[in-house]
Amino acid sequence: MNKETASTTGTTSDNLNEADGELTFGVRGLHCASCVNTLEKKLLEHPAITTAIVNLAAETGFVCFDPQQLKSADIFSIVHAAGYTPVELNVAEVAQDEGLRSQRNWFIFSLLASLPIMFTMGLHSNHAVMQLNLLLATAVQFSAGLIFYRGAWSTLKNRSTNMDVLVALGTSAAYFYSLAAYFGLLGPHREVFFETSAMLIAFIRLGKYLEARARGKASEALKKLLHLQADKARLITEDGEKEVPASIIRVGDVVLVRAGDIIPVDGEVLEGGGAVNESMVTGESLPVLKKPGDLVSGATVSTNGVMRVRATRIGEETLLAQIVKMVREAQGDKAPIQRFADAVSAWFVPIVMLLAATTFAFWYIVLSSDFLTAFRFAITVLVIACPCAMGLATPTAIMVGSGIALGRGILVKKGSALETISRLNVLLLDKTGTLTKGTPEMTDLVPVARSVDPTKLLECLATAEAYSTHPLAQAAIAAAREAGIEPGQAEGFEERGGLGITCHYGGFQLAVGNERLMFELGITLLPLAKKCAELTAAGKSLVYVAAEKRLVGVAAFADTLKPGSVQAVAELRSMGITTCMITGDHADVAAIVAKQVGVDTFEAEVMPDRKLEVVKEYQSRGMIVGMVGDGINDAPALAQAQIGIAIGGGTDVAKETGDIVLMRSDLLDAVRAIAIGRATLIKIKQNLFWALFYNILGIPVAAGLLSRYGIYLKPEYAGLAMAFSSVSVVLNSLMLKRIEKKL
Repeated sequence: MNKETASTTGTTSDNLNEADGELTFGVRGLHCASCVNTLEKKLLEHPAITTAIVNLAAETGFVCFDPQQLKSADIFSIVHAAGYTPVELNVAEVAQDEGLRSQRNWFIFSLLASLPIMFTMGLHSNHAVMQLNLLLATAVQFSAGLIFYRGAWSTLKNRSTNMDVLVALGTSAAYFYSLAAYFGLLGPHREVFFETSAMLIAFIRLGKYLEARARGKASEALKKLLHLQADKARLITEDGEKEVPASIIRVGDVVLVRAGDIIPVDGEVLEGGGAVNESMVTGESLPVLKKPGDLVSGATVSTNGVMRVRATRIGEETLLAQIVKMVREAQGDKAPIQRFADAVSAWFVPIVMLLAATTFAFWYIVLSSDFLTAFRFAITVLVIACPCAMGLATPTAIMVGSGIALGRGILVKKGSALETISRLNVLLLDKTGTLTKGTPEMTDLVPVARSVDPTKLLECLATAEAYSTHPLAQAAIAAAREAGIEPGQAEGFEERGGLGITCHYGGFQLAVGNERLMFELGITLLPLAKKCAELTAAGKSLVYVAAEKRLVGVAAFADTLKPGSVQAVAELRSMGITTCMITGDHADVAAIVAKQVGVDTFEAEVMPDRKLEVVKEYQSRGMIVGMVGDGINDAPALAQAQIGIAIGGGTDVAKETGDIVLMRSDLLDAVRAIAIGRATLIKIKQNLFWALFYNILGIPVAAGLLSRYGIYLKPEYAGLAMAFSSVSVVLNSLMLKRIEKKL
C-alpha cells in the first residue's frame, strides 16, 4: 500500500447506494492507464461485479454489483489486494490537497539531494565526493523513489505492468550499476553515474506534482459545488431563533434566511420573500424573486429580503447533493473513444520493455558499442515511454467539458454523452414545454366594436373565469392581473362542462365560453367571424364574451414559443443537424408552430409510444439521434435515443431520464451542450494524437537512432520529457475553457 496516499476506508451516503448495488469511491495509487486496466480487470474478476469503471484523472472508481453477494467492504478489499487504496469520496477531496503537498515536498527533497551529485559529476576521482554522492543517491532512490517500487511490486503481483515498472527498472538499472562500479565489482575505472537515477526520480516527481496541480484545475467545477454548502443555519424554535450547524436540520424544520445568507436546505417559503441568486443551479446570474409557496434550493444565496423556509429535503436528497453525485458519475464515465487508449495501454508497457532489451542488444551486440552506451540507451527507452498521457487524454477533457457545461446550467449525467452528442445527426424536439412555454397565454383581445372598452371587456372575462381551474381561464386571469385589473365579484356563477361559464356581474348576464356555448344561448358570432377565422388559422384557441346575449368580444389564447426557440433551431440547422418536432397536438396547430420555429419536419397527433418509434426509425437509418423533452411524458423516447436531453430539470433533476439535463429550460442550452461536446471530442483526439506522436517520436530518439546526428537524450532528461508529456495533455484539456466565451 502506498503510504503517501493511504487513508481510512469506509462508506458514506454520498458515495454508496448499497441497496441498488452501486458504489463510487476515491482511489489512491493510480499512476497511468495500465493501473486503470489492472484495477478494472481485478474488480471484474469477481462474478458479483457487473461494471467497473476507474477514472485516472478524477482518481475514482465506480462499481455495479449484486448487493446480495457483495458488500462495499468486500469491494474495498479487492481494491486493496490489487495494490491500490480505496477511500471515501469526502476523504478523497481532502486527500487531494494533501497528496499535492506530498508531491511538492518529495520533488523538493529529491531535487535538493540530486543537485550536489549533478554539480560534482566531474570529480569521480575524489573519494569523499563519491561517498557523498552514494549517500545522496541512496537516500533519493529509497525514499522519493520508493513509491515506484511499491507500485511496481503490486502490479507485478497481479501479473500486469504499469508506469511504475518502467521507472523502477530504469532507475534501478542506473543506481545498481553505479553502485557495483563504485565498489569495483565491474572492474577498474568503470564509470559511476549516480546523477542519472537521482535526477530521473527528481524530474519524474516534478512531472507528477505539475500533473496533480493541473488535474486539480480540471476538477474545479466540482470543487466549487462542494464548497457552496452552508455551514450554519438559523433554526426557528419555540424559544426563538437559534444558530445551529446546517447538518442537524431535519425535514419539517423552519429556518430563517436573511439577505446575504446561503440557504441551508431545499425548502418551501412560508413567510416573507426576496430575491435569490440561483446561478449555481441554472447558470443564470439574475436573481429570482421568491414569495410564500415558492420552492428554494440549498446553496443558493438570498440577495435581499427576509424569509422563513420549511425544510423539505436535506442531506443527499437536496438538489446540490444530486448534482454533485451526477457530476461525479459523469466524470467517472468512459467515453467510447477511451476504449482505443485502453487497448493500446494494455500492451504498451510490455512492448516498451521489449524495445529497451532490443535497443541494448542492437547497440552492444550488433554495433559492438561499449556496455555503458548500450545500457544508457536502454534505460532511456524504458523511461521516456509511459502510458500516462494516453490514460489522461480522455478523462481530463471530459472533466473540463462537464465543468464548463455545469457553469451554464447544463448537467451532464454521463461523461460519454459529451462524445456522443458531438456526433448528432438528428435532434427530435417535443413541442409543448420544449419549443413552447407549455402553458397558454392570452395573445389577443378583440372588442366587437370601438364602443366596447377593452379594459371593461378584460374585467368581465377575468370575473367570469375567476372560479374556473381551466388552463385558459387561468391564462385570462393572469393577463388581467398583468394589466392591473382584478376580477370582480360575480353572482349566479354556473360552469357548463365543456362549454364555458355564465354569471351575473355589473347588472349584466355574462356568458364566457366556446362557440358551442354561444350557439346554445342563441348568440350570433357573425360580427367577428372574419377575425375569428384568422385567429383559428393561426392555431389559437378562442373564448367568446357575451353580455345580455350579445357578443361583445373574443379572446385568443396560444401556447407561445419560448424566446430562444427560433434562434436555437436555426443554430442547430447551421450545425448540420436535422430537426424534427414531435407533438400530440392536431396537425394544423403543429404545422403552424413548425413553420414559426423553422424545424425541418414534424409529426403531429403522436402518442408517447409513437415518439419511441420515431427515434427507432431514424436510428435504423444509421443516424445518431438526440431527443429533447420534459423527461416525464417523453421518458421512453429519451431513453431510446443515443442522447436524451431533459429540459426543465428543476429540483427533480435526479428523476430525469435524459443523459443531459438543461436546468434553465432553455433550448439554446441544447445548442451549447452540442458545442461543448464537439469541443471536448476535438480535445480528446488532440490529446490522443500527441500522446501517441510523442512516443512515436521519442522512443527512436531515446534508442539513439539519431545519435549519429548528435541528437540523443540522457536518461534523466528522458524522464523529464516523459513527465511533461502527461502535463501537456492536461494543460491542453484545460484550454477547453476558452469555449466559455463563445457560448
